[in-house]
Amino acid sequence: MKIRGTCGHCGREFVAEQVVASGGACPWCGEPFNPDYGGTIVDVLRDADVAGTALERSMNALADLAPSMTLAEGSVLGEIRRQLARIGSPTVRQP
Repeated sequence: MKIRGTCGHCGREFVAEQVVASGGACPWCGEPFNPDYGGTIVDVLRDADVAGTALERSMNALADLAPSMTLAEGSVLGEIRRQLARIGSPTVRQP
């Protein structure tokens, strides 16, 4: 999974691994996403990327089994949607 986002400072798109590589700052403008929690942001984005890839693989493997069942979409994505809403929509801040 490639988690993508938009910088709230410059408005450019990034992927999580770029933020991890930059130590918690925007790979384009260099502004930290949160100067007090840069290391935490790196760890959390890395974990989210790994977990997202694992979820994608698991759902793909389950679909390949063609089980006689359905899964409630909200039970898989509901909490993720709630947390994405908490992170908020990207806004560009002018210097």
